[in-house]
Amino acid sequence: MAYMMPNERLKWLTLCAAVVVLASVGNTLAANPADSDQKGPVFLKEPTNRIDFSNSTGAEIECKSSGNPMPEIIWIRSDGTAVGDVPGLRQISSDGKLVFPPFRAEDYRQEVHAQVYACLARNQFGSIISRDVHVRAVVQQFYESEVNNEYVIRGNSAVLKCSIPSFVADFVQVVSWQDEEGQLYGTLEDQQGTDGKYLVLPSGELHIREVGPEDGYKSYQCRTKHRLTGETRLSATKGRLVITEPIGSVPPKINNINDKFQLMQVKLSQNFAMQCPGQAYPVPVVRWYKFIEGTTRKQAVVLNDRVKQVSGTLIIKDAVVEDSGKYLCVVNNSVGGESVETVLTVTAPLSAKIDPPTQTIDFGRPAVFTCQYTGNPIKTVSWMKDGKAMGHSEPVLRIESVKKEDKGMYQCFVRNDQESAEASAELKLGGRFDPPVIRQAFQEETMEPGPSVFLKCVAGGNPTPEISWELDGKKIANNDRFQVGQYVTVNGDVVSYLNITSVHANDGGLYKCIAKSKVGVAEHSAKLNVYGLPYIRQMEKKAIVAGETLMVTCPVAGYPIDSIVWERDNRALPINRKQKVFPNGTLIIENVERNSDQATYTCVAKNQEGYSARGSLEVQVMVLPRIIPFAFEEGPAQVGQYLTLHCSVPGGDLPLLIEWTLNGIAIGDELGISTERVGSRGSVLTIEAVEAPHAGNFTCHASNLAGQQRYTTLLNVYVPPRWILEPTDKAFAQGSDAKVECKADGFPKPQVTWKKAVGDTPGEYKDLKKSDNIRVEEGTLHIDNIQKTNEGYYLCEAINGIGSGLSAVIMVSVQAPPEFTEKLRNQTARRGEPAVLQCEAKGEKPIGILWNMNNMRLDPKNDNRYTIREEILSAGVMSSLSIKRTERSDSALFTCVATNAFGSDDASINMIVQEVPEMPYALKVLDKSGRSVQLSWAQPYDGNSPLNRYIIEFKRSRASWDEIDRVMVPGHTTEAQVQKLSPATTYNIRIVAENEIGSSQSSEAVTIITAEEAPSGKPQNIKVEPVNQTTLRVTWKPPARSDWNGEILGYYVGYKLSNTNSSYIFETINFITEEGKEHNLELNNLRVYTQYSVVIQAFNKIGAGPLSDEEKQFTAEGTPSQPPSDTACTTLTSQTIRVSWVSPPLESANGVIKTYKVVYAPSDEWYDETKRHYKKTASSDTVLHGLKKYTNYTMQVLATTAGGDGVRSVPIHCQTEPDVPEAPTDVKALVMGNAAILVSWRPPAQPNGIITQYTVYSKAEGAETETKTQKVPHYQMSFEATELEKNKPYEFWVTASTTIGEGQQSKSIVAMPSDQVPAKIASFDDTFTATFKEDAKMPCLAVGAPQPEITWKIKGVEFSANDRMRLLPDGSLLIKSVNRQDAGDYSCHAENSIAKDSITHKLIVLAPPQSPHVTLSATTTDALTVRLKPHEGDTAPLHGYTLHYKPEFGEWETAEVSVDSQKHNIENLLCGSRYQVYATGFNNIGAGEASDILNTRTKGQKPKLPEKPRFIEVSSNSVSLHFKAWKDGGCPMSHFVVESKKRDQLEWNQISNNVKPDNNYVVLDLEPATWYNLRITAHNSAGFTVAEYDFATLTVTGGTIAPLDDGMGHGNVHARIPMPAWMPEWLDLNFMVPLIATVVVVAVGICVVCVALSRRRSDDMRGGQKDVYYDVVYNQTMGPGATLDKRRPDLRDELGYIAPPNRKLPPVPGSNYNTCDRIKRGRGGLRSNHSTWDPRRNPNLYEELKAPPVPMHGNANIYGHGGHAHGNVECHYRHPGMEDEICPYATFHLLGFREEMDPTKAMNFQTFPHQNGHTPVPGHAGTMLPPGHPGHVHSRSGSQSMPRANRYQRKNSQGGQSSIYTPAPEYDDPANCAEEDQYRRYTRVNSQGGSLYSGPGPEYDDPANCAPEEDQYGSQYGGPYGQPYDHYGSRGSMGRRSIGSARNPGNGSPEPPPPPPRNHDMSNSSFNDSKESNEISEAECDRDHGPRGNYGAVKRSPQPKDQRTTEEMRKLIERNEAGPKQLQLQQTNGAGFTAYDTMAV
Repeated sequence: MAYMMPNERLKWLTLCAAVVVLASVGNTLAANPADSDQKGPVFLKEPTNRIDFSNSTGAEIECKSSGNPMPEIIWIRSDGTAVGDVPGLRQISSDGKLVFPPFRAEDYRQEVHAQVYACLARNQFGSIISRDVHVRAVVQQFYESEVNNEYVIRGNSAVLKCSIPSFVADFVQVVSWQDEEGQLYGTLEDQQGTDGKYLVLPSGELHIREVGPEDGYKSYQCRTKHRLTGETRLSATKGRLVITEPIGSVPPKINNINDKFQLMQVKLSQNFAMQCPGQAYPVPVVRWYKFIEGTTRKQAVVLNDRVKQVSGTLIIKDAVVEDSGKYLCVVNNSVGGESVETVLTVTAPLSAKIDPPTQTIDFGRPAVFTCQYTGNPIKTVSWMKDGKAMGHSEPVLRIESVKKEDKGMYQCFVRNDQESAEASAELKLGGRFDPPVIRQAFQEETMEPGPSVFLKCVAGGNPTPEISWELDGKKIANNDRFQVGQYVTVNGDVVSYLNITSVHANDGGLYKCIAKSKVGVAEHSAKLNVYGLPYIRQMEKKAIVAGETLMVTCPVAGYPIDSIVWERDNRALPINRKQKVFPNGTLIIENVERNSDQATYTCVAKNQEGYSARGSLEVQVMVLPRIIPFAFEEGPAQVGQYLTLHCSVPGGDLPLLIEWTLNGIAIGDELGISTERVGSRGSVLTIEAVEAPHAGNFTCHASNLAGQQRYTTLLNVYVPPRWILEPTDKAFAQGSDAKVECKADGFPKPQVTWKKAVGDTPGEYKDLKKSDNIRVEEGTLHIDNIQKTNEGYYLCEAINGIGSGLSAVIMVSVQAPPEFTEKLRNQTARRGEPAVLQCEAKGEKPIGILWNMNNMRLDPKNDNRYTIREEILSAGVMSSLSIKRTERSDSALFTCVATNAFGSDDASINMIVQEVPEMPYALKVLDKSGRSVQLSWAQPYDGNSPLNRYIIEFKRSRASWDEIDRVMVPGHTTEAQVQKLSPATTYNIRIVAENEIGSSQSSEAVTIITAEEAPSGKPQNIKVEPVNQTTLRVTWKPPARSDWNGEILGYYVGYKLSNTNSSYIFETINFITEEGKEHNLELNNLRVYTQYSVVIQAFNKIGAGPLSDEEKQFTAEGTPSQPPSDTACTTLTSQTIRVSWVSPPLESANGVIKTYKVVYAPSDEWYDETKRHYKKTASSDTVLHGLKKYTNYTMQVLATTAGGDGVRSVPIHCQTEPDVPEAPTDVKALVMGNAAILVSWRPPAQPNGIITQYTVYSKAEGAETETKTQKVPHYQMSFEATELEKNKPYEFWVTASTTIGEGQQSKSIVAMPSDQVPAKIASFDDTFTATFKEDAKMPCLAVGAPQPEITWKIKGVEFSANDRMRLLPDGSLLIKSVNRQDAGDYSCHAENSIAKDSITHKLIVLAPPQSPHVTLSATTTDALTVRLKPHEGDTAPLHGYTLHYKPEFGEWETAEVSVDSQKHNIENLLCGSRYQVYATGFNNIGAGEASDILNTRTKGQKPKLPEKPRFIEVSSNSVSLHFKAWKDGGCPMSHFVVESKKRDQLEWNQISNNVKPDNNYVVLDLEPATWYNLRITAHNSAGFTVAEYDFATLTVTGGTIAPLDDGMGHGNVHARIPMPAWMPEWLDLNFMVPLIATVVVVAVGICVVCVALSRRRSDDMRGGQKDVYYDVVYNQTMGPGATLDKRRPDLRDELGYIAPPNRKLPPVPGSNYNTCDRIKRGRGGLRSNHSTWDPRRNPNLYEELKAPPVPMHGNANIYGHGGHAHGNVECHYRHPGMEDEICPYATFHLLGFREEMDPTKAMNFQTFPHQNGHTPVPGHAGTMLPPGHPGHVHSRSGSQSMPRANRYQRKNSQGGQSSIYTPAPEYDDPANCAEEDQYRRYTRVNSQGGSLYSGPGPEYDDPANCAPEEDQYGSQYGGPYGQPYDHYGSRGSMGRRSIGSARNPGNGSPEPPPPPPRNHDMSNSSFNDSKESNEISEAECDRDHGPRGNYGAVKRSPQPKDQRTTEEMRKLIERNEAGPKQLQLQQTNGAGFTAYDTMAV
């Protein structure tokens, strides 16, 4: 048969799956052995049984569990299905909580809100389920309670009920009742007793006893409370009593039949009441009975404190489980009786516990879990495993043989109708559990008969499995053809094989190998098909039990097989529904019965050829026994009763075996029970006389071949109580926990109760009151903390209703220790009087009493003031302590301690000795005003008597204490206010305390001065002036002295934006004490050019005075920054310093100051950033704690805003206070002889101050001698102890002292005087630090006899004396003038004949640092980055670097660099400029050597020319200039100057001097078809570039005109002018003008040569050639740092040389052509009246000069502006090196290239005043003052516009190292603009001897420092502004102040606005950019062709004063009256421009 039938395939698949599952489980177990850390889940927080909540509040149910791994929490319903989220109604939070949010009433869903939930926790070791959680949501709905009328017969008791609707009954309870008068009747808990008429029962009813007619007039309401919402409400209706008068006698009757039988359920410890609602007349008597459990007998209910009867109602407090049972209430009167039965169940909370909670069991061993539970009632017990029911309901769960599947979590559940409880336990498997696994097996095979077959199975497992083989279900045994063998491999696998020799066809079939061990089974089967005829092996008889299923497979061999059928009685099966036949030969018969299924079945197998084989199977059906149920008589049996049972087995195969067992034990004759067999199917059990042991389960067992059946019945036997443990007398120690056991047995189970005898004798007993310390548990009496009151006779009683019961009386005695009835009392006595203290102790005698005073034993023998007496009393002992006269020290706690055999007790008497109080102290002033003072003081010792009052005495300071005022203050306060004082007056105040005994002495007086009052006057002379664009300077003077009202502390300066409603911002200014000194304040961070209103008010300690009148002012333009305020520090203690500071002004805060940060460190560590500490605080002072003692600290304070840290304050220094020193670090004691010892020591590591002395302590060891001390001066480090005893050990130690006191003692050292004195060194190994070039001394103090020899080694080499090092007589080594090489180890050796010793010192030499290495790291246009590296040879720690740098012609500046900064950025430098940099290091020794100078430059160049077509765009009457076409050369462009002129004109017209670089500019008003010249000057911080362009405007129609004639016939610009015929040809102007110009130039050249030669002879030889060079610019430019070397000799000889355009121009020798010479030589009366500058004179910088009457016209105008040569005293005051300096304001003519082409274009220029001017102001030597202006006012005018104001006020720190004239590498062409280059390069003279010509000063807007023009060239020379000023040119002006100077009040000219800041938006500026300006801007390199001022026609000034003649101006100059802007020359041939201030050059 070549295929497998479907069922067979299914079976194989199932088998394979089982094998795989088993294998995987086995592997899992093997991989995860039971680990001690891993455990199944356990609940940490289990939800409660019931969760009721309101829909308005919602609920959260928490469920937490533990385990490893952490269990997963799942919520399930009671049916086990998982719970999910219901949006808005139910959700499960991430932490496992079940959350019910608040919901609306209409959203209520029963399946969500009224459901039983459970929490399931699971991990890989199992699952557990929580107790049932009954969730009930209560929807708030309206309810009303009602009280109905109650009908009652007069004299009976009435019970009014409060009817609550059923839907809220579970949540609403009655809290009180009230009648219509509002009388309240509380619940049982609120009431004192139950004796009153009204009683509210625990269940809420109102009980009214003995009702009378008057009760019918009242109505009652009940008040209810909803326990979920807390809502309370009164009943809607009022009920009243309807009282009926009885007519004759009425027997008791129960109105409601339902009341006759009641069921009650009460919770443990609750109060409850059982009602008996019978009424009768006469009033009946009610009695209560309780049935004994399990019987029909009853006994009367015993009434006591807990159980009370009120009328007919039984009230029981604090219910206990024992109260459960059946109660009967009997109502009787003379007419009849009635009864009510009540069944009470007291429910105790359920709890369960499984023992053990976890157990580990080996395979096959039994496991037992016991469920221990408490609570009542318990309905069911059930078990679950891993959350699935087990069907087990016994408390004990026993697993007989643990298998692998038994591991997991087991739970025991106990339940009743109300609640449930669970406990869990874990069963772990022990050992290894690897079930068998088939690892390798044989496969199905088809073969021919004959050959041998080898089948193999390999299996593994632990323990090692056994393998067996089966063929068609029959085990194969070894025979001659079948051989089975097996062996175990090295890895533990079992290999089994089956050998079949010479296989036959009959050997075919299903072969199976089975691997089996005690932990499991694995099997594998496969068919072996052998070709042959069908063959059926013999089948054995099959026995099967009726009702089971028969399954048999036909054992067919042969192959192939066509069909297999089963037959019975020659009928092919199936023949009914129970039979199933499968093609593979399997027969299944379900529910086998003997009658229908017991037969012989035949299996027939056929092949295709028709051959068949048959085999028979006999099936025998066996029937199990069937027992008829039996039982004893109903109810328990009485002892001695006869009983019989009959066990009948009508069904089942014979023979039958019938046996009996009792409680699982076979019944024998010894029990008095006989059994007798009745026939073959019955047995009778007989009990002749029932005994107690016969109670139990009787079981009949019937068994036959088919199996066993049993049936069990229970016999209960009434047994009277009998003792298991009878109580006996007990004695207990007082305070112990007493326990008396009383246990009895019987049936029913006896109830054990305890009672206590009334009084001291047994006889009458009463129930034990339930209390905290007395309880009865399972018959055992527990008395916790037993006391004497618990002593007495106790009765234990056991009753079960059978017999009279058992009782036992015992005596419980308490052995009491002594006891004091009064534990603590106070006793008072007056000081000096006698006192008696008494103690009485009760307890078992004898009692001993001792007295203690403040816990110290009091012995009268030591102090005769004390006497003790004792008196024996009946109950104990009285002890008395007498004190003769009391002292203050007797104010103490006296304790008497009583002791006997059983313990002890103590009592305390607080003895208070009273006296007058001590004087108050610490009188302080808390607060004071002008009229009152608030005082505080410390309460003094009150003399142990309460202080009655304090008397405050006060007087004026000059009065005596006889004239005093008093204030009385209660004694309980320590603060008071003294009023009605005079302000600003000095008072003396003292205080006296007073008690009942008397008054104290007066305290020390304090002196106070009453407070001031606020000022009443306004500040005066308030001025507000602008400083810069964000700052206003406010100045003012104080109010009148009479208005101060005290000392003014300062001022509040308020400011706000004018014309706004905002409030003022105030700043505080401290008062200046100098007389007449003005106060001032700068208001910073204001808006630019905005009007602000300023007010000021003065303030003193009290407050502020009136506000001043509002002053308004605009801010100026300029943006300086401001550093923050200063700090102060105060030392508080040795480890604390207070640091205080004033907040930085608001305008400098740049934000809200959030915190202050104090940076502090010891000063000697300040250099190290890492050692600095930081403390933050929000206040303006702080205390630094934890500082080192006696240490100098350096501190800085900085303010912090949200943006970061601010500028640090200047470091301040404070030293902490000294303290006591530490112990000396080491001590030596060296023997010096038989009576002397030398003690030496090292100073303390932390002296904490200046050591004042050392104290040496010595003591003879072991003796009781006193310690000797010896003071030693602080400089002495040794002490010689003499007069000692030989060979006696002495102990020495040393302490150090400061001014504060003595410090800790050193370690002790012991030495013994001796004749033998070995060589020892008293000095210690030490490290010495010496400063460079100072002397150092290293000690070596030695002892020894004979005197030791001392030698030194330096770094290991023997020392030999030299001129620097020598040995001192005391052995010390002195080194003079220490150098760096002296550092190292120095060892001193002392040696004598006895011993030798040595010490080693280390010398550290501190020297200033050597020169550091400075390298350039990076450069930008405005910054340099340098890298700093210390010198390798430095030993002392480096504290930091000082970086020095300067521009080529500037001053040196410095920057501090921290030692750990490897790189430093030098910022805010000039673009494209040369700089010199060097650095020095510094440490605590000082500054070190300087590094090499680093020469470098910043990046950037001057502007670069654009292409003309990109720049110029021409139209007919205008030209557009595209300035974006210019390239800036790397330095941002600042502005352009635009000038134009017609081609044939000589003079240039300035169009604008301030064109923005990013704009296009249009030159308007040009004539069409005209040639023009355009000159553009481009400026940036690296310099300027001049470009000239020719262009022709278009014609009116837009056409172009002909080009210029260039000499080759091109163009016609210079066409000849038509002339009369009579004129000669050569008179043509085109011919004459060049000719005349040439003649003039030659003449001038000759003059120049002559003058030069004459000057050279007369020059002082110390002067050099003049350093003034003039460059004509042909599109060539120079940087600001470019200079010419004046030492070049070839330049001296190029006199008069006119260079071609590509050659450099020579200098013009000033000696031959200098206006100064003429002044010096006194020509034309120009010599000054005084030749030297007199500082006492008014600093008028101008002298009277006589001018020629007519201004010179044409060429060199020697006297400048129309003859006004503005002389300068500088010309007469000779500086070294400046004798030939060009004189200021002298005008010169310079020949150049243009003059070669056109001699008329000779260029004039004018010098400027000396830049060191004679202004008496250091550092501002170039700005001239207006006449009469005090010099000091101008001291900061130059620095107002620059952030680094001090830059050029420093000395040259290099000491003149810089070269005066260093050739610049970009010096390509000296043909630059003459004046421009002059001013650009030689701006200032450093009068302090440094660089003669410093570079441009950033504190000026122009380094040219042209005084009259307000720094005309500022912007292009590195200043901070991108724009120059409008007045741009060289015009004759008397010096004007820079921005910030006072204007001339008489000047009516319009004032040009200040320059805009860098990046200022010019769109809204007021600059005059066009030629319409009434000020003429000066152009660098303008050529003036003709008289000065030939700019065009004079434009009239707006004021007549400005229009002056030349003569008028000269007179003004002579009178010093001309204003700074009024020197204007009146010209007639201009082009419509006004000459302004100076002439153009």
